[in-house]
Amino acid sequence: DGSTPVLANAIAGVYKVVCIATATDGGTFRVTGPRGNVLGDIAVGATFANQIKFAIADGATDFVLGDTFNVTIAAGSGKMKAVDSTALDGSQYPYGVLAEDVDATSADKVGVVYLTGEFVGSKLTFGGTDTVTTHTDALRAISIFLKSIG
Repeated sequence: DGSTPVLANAIAGVYKVVCIATATDGGTFRVTGPRGNVLGDIAVGATFANQIKFAIADGATDFVLGDTFNVTIAAGSGKMKAVDSTALDGSQYPYGVLAEDVDATSADKVGVVYLTGEFVGSKLTFGGTDTVTTHTDALRAISIFLKSIG
């Protein structure tokens, strides 16, 4: 997927996509994550979207059992920035909540990040024109829960 090939919960490493069933002009592939866990199956022509996002197109030659694609996800820099739904660099997905304001405009800074918890949504800051509503569902999916005061 040219726009979002790496999804929010992807981990660095090699994903294996292996043909487990053949068919004329088709087939089924099993996707295994870098830690060896099965993420799901994908039929030729369909779209897979679990940690990584892609489609397998049918070519002139049919797939055979064991045909394999390796998809490598490189480790990130470990640097973070404000979540912005219009970004295409991974920062369009929320990761955590900073414990306090950190200004890293002139140099890298170290900050404390909460990876789970309950927070007052109106106190959070987002990138671009995003609001708390933009990210409520994605934050919930990573165990960050929002509440309002009162």
